This record gives sequence, structure tokens and C-alpha cells, in this order.
Amino acid sequence: MLLHLAAEFDLQRDVGPWLAERGWAAALDTSENSSALHVVNVERNGKIIYTWKGNQRETHIGLYDPQTKENEHLYMFERDLRIISCSVNSERTLLAVSFRQYTEEERVSRLLQSVSKYLTLLIEIHPINNVRVLKAVDSCVRVQFLYPVEGRNTSTESRLLLVSEDKYIEQFDICVAVEEHKVVIQNSGQLPRARVADDLIWAQWDMTEQRLFYIVPKESRCTLKCVQFYPDENFNSILESHLDISVTDTRVKLVNFGYDNCQDQDVTSKSLNLRVFTSKAGGLCVCCSLASDIPDVITYSIYFLHKGYSKTFTVSLERTASHQLKEVAFLNLDYYVAAYLPGQFLHLLNIQHPDLLCYSLFLTGEDARIDTLQNGSIQSPLMSTILDGCIGRIYAVSISDSALLEFLQKSKRDSERLAALHCALLCVRSTADLEMKIIWWISENLSTCHSFDPIQEFIVASLYSRMCSETHNLDKLLPYTSLLDWIGVIPGAVCTTDIISLPVLEFQNSKGFWEKLNSNLESVKYAEPHLHYHSNVLRREWQNLSEEQKEERRTTTYLRNIFENAKKVLSHLDTWDSEERLVPLFQEEDYQQQLLMGLMVAQLKDHLMRHLQYVGKKKIDQIVLDYVANLLNLVHRIMKEVWKKYQLHSCIFCFDERGSAAEFAVFHIMSRILEATNGMCMPLPPGFHTLHLGLGVRCLPLHTLLHYIDNGVLHLTETCVRKLLKDLDDTEKNEKLKFSIVTRLPEALGQKVRQFWNHPINANLIARKYVKLLLEKLGSRQCSRPISERRPVPVEFLPLNYLTNMLAEIENQGVHPYEKQDHVNVRFVEEAALKHTMMLLGLKYS
Repeated sequence: MLLHLAAEFDLQRDVGPWLAERGWAAALDTSENSSALHVVNVERNGKIIYTWKGNQRETHIGLYDPQTKENEHLYMFERDLRIISCSVNSERTLLAVSFRQYTEEERVSRLLQSVSKYLTLLIEIHPINNVRVLKAVDSCVRVQFLYPVEGRNTSTESRLLLVSEDKYIEQFDICVAVEEHKVVIQNSGQLPRARVADDLIWAQWDMTEQRLFYIVPKESRCTLKCVQFYPDENFNSILESHLDISVTDTRVKLVNFGYDNCQDQDVTSKSLNLRVFTSKAGGLCVCCSLASDIPDVITYSIYFLHKGYSKTFTVSLERTASHQLKEVAFLNLDYYVAAYLPGQFLHLLNIQHPDLLCYSLFLTGEDARIDTLQNGSIQSPLMSTILDGCIGRIYAVSISDSALLEFLQKSKRDSERLAALHCALLCVRSTADLEMKIIWWISENLSTCHSFDPIQEFIVASLYSRMCSETHNLDKLLPYTSLLDWIGVIPGAVCTTDIISLPVLEFQNSKGFWEKLNSNLESVKYAEPHLHYHSNVLRREWQNLSEEQKEERRTTTYLRNIFENAKKVLSHLDTWDSEERLVPLFQEEDYQQQLLMGLMVAQLKDHLMRHLQYVGKKKIDQIVLDYVANLLNLVHRIMKEVWKKYQLHSCIFCFDERGSAAEFAVFHIMSRILEATNGMCMPLPPGFHTLHLGLGVRCLPLHTLLHYIDNGVLHLTETCVRKLLKDLDDTEKNEKLKFSIVTRLPEALGQKVRQFWNHPINANLIARKYVKLLLEKLGSRQCSRPISERRPVPVEFLPLNYLTNMLAEIENQGVHPYEKQDHVNVRFVEEAALKHTMMLLGLKYS
């Protein structure tokens, strides 16, 4: 089961023993009346209000504190009442209760037509004292105290929201005073009140952030509004958004204004099933489900207001036992919203990146089952919290990393693999063990993922997860995927996407969620996809720099700055990992990789400076260094786990033995790492190419090795080639290998390492190169006079004498291609030519 539920509160476990101790054991017997003991509200501070029936059917109200694990009896009615709504203020001095006095049948039988059906009371409970009637009406009323910010000193004022089925919401201001050790209400007359909303058909209370969302019908559409309540006792309308939702039932539907099980059972199929969810990153979603006219079909829509579009999903149900089906339950999991239909499906929709369907998980069958939840009343009163009203249990809900990993391992579709991989890296709190298992899975499935590169996704998503928590708006500037688009579908669900109008915000100097939401909306207005850093910029600069280096047009100052950037990255990385590394990386200098590192630092810094001007240069420098260092560290992490998985040793550069099957597997994975990083123009840790080439020499036949070198899969490095030339003896097979390697060396590298192979073939090759370079340097400067002998020649071989004399003349003109190798000169060429000739003639040279 993908969702892990941990019971934070259970009526039978946390309240039952306390009731039994006080002689109210009858309240625990639910055989006759399932609502004898049930939850009626959850306050902002997490305290839970519940009600139960006493031995004489009297009605009690209690409070449970999850911090202290203690229960408290708040109030008792001597009659059997149905509690509709209940709330207590933060100081626990006032209790607001709404209940039904009589049913319609009771009123008729008792000739009580003049008595109101519902009563709303305000009760002083510190200690229990006066009772004040707030409402006596025939329509249902809900109550909710506002809570000040946590840590605020005890206030002499309380504010109470009153929500009526007559489609309005009021705020009551209540002043209290302490008189003879009693807390009493000061207002002698009517309590001051203010109208908050009118003509609403739906409302939802956000207890954590003290926000009221409500919907008013407007012509053929609905308008979503939000009122924010502040600690200074003010409130104002802060958001308005038009939604294309058709409503046929105009009865008021209330969410999170208490939990009335009886009412939930009476909800009709035409009722507006709608929830508003927010995320910590400034996401705002409206989740809506209306009954479909087609049997066995469910349709639900998610309005991503912070993105400017909506997605509507149509699902054909597998089983047709309609009596088992309830309405779709929507759950807030912060990074995801979940659409859950018991026995049918569980759909996790990515709030942060809803554009690509491959980052949402649609589960059916056994994968969608949530064992501990009943098929009854399921609500999400708080983020990552589920209330099961049928059994009075509150769960903390999280995504199970073990179940997610199991799903990843058994999935056959790329869309499911992508969704599970991103969920594991971006949503689930990543541990070293989980990361290791993901890397092992990647190493085993490199050839089975056809529409994406799992190594690229691992690196990009991991970088995004590690970096975006540091700075606000960084999530809009760094890439979160290597994919540009996704044309696949979700098996089991048909999706349509519609553009919607952006919500209108009205706030001043507001921090937190509203500031983040406003930032998200601004990003949509300015084409958000173009804000993300892309490797194309770096690739262009890399190509330009390569061309300019050939023409020697770049100043040394620019290159010095680039290499200084790389030096800072490597120095920064050293401070993270002081332990001895299992994989032999970071043990040599790599000019090309350091150049790419430095370029990436420069390019990313320019990109962030354009969009994060308020952050400051010093902070941006740190972010960029962290990003590139984390990138290198992730590649090293992959290599480390692969090294451990295949049990390789740190020293594998022994070229006189063939590689094992484990080494060949690691070589294949390194080739895919190289392909992945090349595809996104990412630098590799220094020493990667040396290690890769060393494994290639051990594992590949010669013709395949040379093919890999010629096609740029393997890169010839000084460290590896030097060791190969020095360590291997000159057998016929090894001579062929060495000669093939030496002939493919770039000129600058060849001059450094050829001296380590003391062999006639190599000497002949060096001589040929030397002659060629001298003649190229000579160019059109032909000698117009006979060349006199510049040095005694030990043999009478006129063609060789003429060549050596001409080369000596060129040398004397100051042309010397091998300035750092003094032994390579005309005399060296002469001796190499004689040795080669004698060898061809089968004679011995002395």
C-alpha cells in the first residue's frame, strides 16, 4: 500500500479508557447508535472535540489534547441531543455549541411548531456559568472560534464564526473579563457582529492558516473567494477566481466546520464535492467531482490555479457494485493531491509540476488499496492528515518509501517508473538506504526505460530536491526534469487539459503563502518554462569557447577565471567528504572537465543573477558552487553504490589481466553515465575518463576498444595511457595495443606520454611526427642554396644525409616542435630511421 497511515488519535484508544474510569462505559457500546461517541471538531492547536452519550442518554462534550495525552470534560446537556457543531476558544473559557433540539416528527407529535429546530449557544466554561443563545432558527448553523497566532499572550477577546445554511457567514466579537475567579462575557446586550460572506453555496475552513474559502454562483459559473483572518482581529477578501463549474444543487455544503456523521450520510449524489488545497510552495488547487450521467464512470477535475490550467480525468470503473461506491475523496499531501475512490483507484497528482502527466501516479487494484480506511466518511482536515469519521480515528498520512520502491521495481510502464522515481526523490524524505536502492534499480534497468534516461532523471531530480529548499523562487529557475514533453497517456484514465483564468490577488505586504502564490502567478504570466536553466546555453558557450581556443582569440584572463571557478567547486567538494573514497575519482586533474565545471558555474551564476537580484551576489555564488559540487557528488554517489554492488576494488589498473563480468557491468554503467551527462552537458568528476578507459582496456577486445575510442565513448587520458605504456611488456599483442593507442593520441598528449614507451615502433612514430612538424613549420620557406653539413654523419647514405642536414638547418632557424623533450631532435630522427631500416632488412643495429 503506497500510502502509510499512522493513527495519531483513536477514540477507542485515547478516550475509551478515560470514559470507562468515570463510569461512562455505555458510551463505548456502539451497537445501538453508531454516533454515541464521535469526533465533532479539530481545532487549530490540534485539540480534538468529541461528544458521547451518558448512562441516562445525557449528552457530553469532551476535549482531547494530543500533546499531553489528556482528556477534559467541557460540558454536559441533560438531554439526548444531536450535536451539529462545537468549538472552544484557545483559552478554553468559552464553548460554542450548535445542536438540533427536535426532529420534525418530534415537533409535530409534541405540538412544538413554534419551537426552533436548531439552537446555537455560547457557554462560559471557566468555570461553567452563564449560557447565551446566539441563534434559535430552523436552519442548521455551524460555529468555529478563530485562533490567534501561537505563543500569543492570553487575550480578553475572542472571535467566533457562525456559518448558516441560509447562505451567510458572520463574525461575532466577544469580550471577556475575570470576575471573582470566573471568566464571564462582558457584553450585556447583543454581541458585535460583522458580515463576512453572503449568498454562498459552499465554504471550507482552513484552520491552520485561518482562511475561509467560499463559492458564490455567478450566472453560469462559480466564483471562488477567500477571506484571510489576521491576528490583529481584521479580515479582508484576498482572492477571487472564476471557475467553470456547473452546480445543480444550491444547498450549502460546508467543509471542515465540524464533522457531523449523520449529515454526511444524507449527502445526495448531486451535492457539490469540492475541496481547496494549498501547498507550502505556493500551490493552490481546487478539486471537484460531480456525478456522471454515464453509469460506472467517474469524472473529477483539478484546477491548478497557480498554473493557469485545469485537468479533467474520466475513469471507467472496474466493478459495478454501486452500493459500495462513495464519492471521490480528495486528500492534501502537500506535494501531491490525492483523488481516492475506495476499491477503485488512488490518483496522486503532482501539484508542483502538473504539466507532465508522467509525474502523477494513477494506481488501481491492490496498489490503490488503503487497508485501514473504511468506505465511509473520509476527510482531510489538515495537510497530510486523514479523518475517518466512521470510527473516530485521525491518521498522519505519508507516502511509504518501501511501497514506493516496490512499485518502482515492479512497474513495466515508463510513465509509472518516472512518477515513482520523482516521487521518491522529490517528495519522500530521501535516506542513504533509499538512494542506494534507487541507484541499484537504475543500474539494472538502463536498457528497459525507453522514453527517458533514468540516470539523467536521477541527477536532475536529486539536484532539484537538494537545492530548492535553500532559496525562495529557486524552484522556478533550476531544471526538475530532463524531459521537454511527454506524449504518453495514463492507463485507466482519460485526461483533458483546459486553460483557465488566473486568480486575482489583493494583498499588501503579505508574507508566507500569499507571497509564494503571487510569485507563482507572476511566473506563469512571464512564461515559466523559459525561466528554467537549460544546458543549451552552456553547450553553446562550450562550443564557442572550443572554436575560439583554436583561433586563440580568448584572453587568458577569461580562461583563468573559468579555471578558478572549477578550483572553487573542487575545493568546496573536498570539505564535504573527508573520508577515503572507495572509487578512485578526484585523484587527478582533468583539463576538459574543469573547463566545463568553470563554464557551468559562470553560466548558472549569470542565469540566477538575472532572476534573483534581491538575493545578493554572495548568496548566489554559494548556491552555484553547491549546485555544481552536488552534481559531481551525485555522479560519485552513483559510482560508489555501483562499485559496492559489484564488489570492485579501488585499484583495478592492472592491465595484464582481463576484466571480470562485474567489471564489464560497471564499464557499461559508466558508459551510460557518460552518455547521460553528455546529453545534458554536465561535467564529470576528475578521473572518470581514466577509470572508464582502464575498465575498457581490461574488458573490451582490441577492435571494440578502438571503436569506442574513435567514436568518443572512451577518452584517452594521460594517467591511464602512461600507466599502460609503462606497465605492459612488449609482447606482440601488447605492442599492437600500445601502437593503436599511441597513434590515436592528440599531439599535445602524445608528446607527454610517448617517451614512456622505449620501443623502435614508438621511436619511429615520434621521428615521423617530428619530421612532419618541422616541414609544416618550414612551410614555403624553401632553402635556395646548397645546405652545408652541420654535423658529422656516421654513415654514407645520401638521402638520409640530405634529410638530416635540411632538418638541422630548420632547427637552427629556431623551429623546435618538441621544446620540452630535448632528446627529440635531428639525431633522434636519424637513429630511428636507421634502426627501422635495419629491422626491415633483418639486420642487427649496433
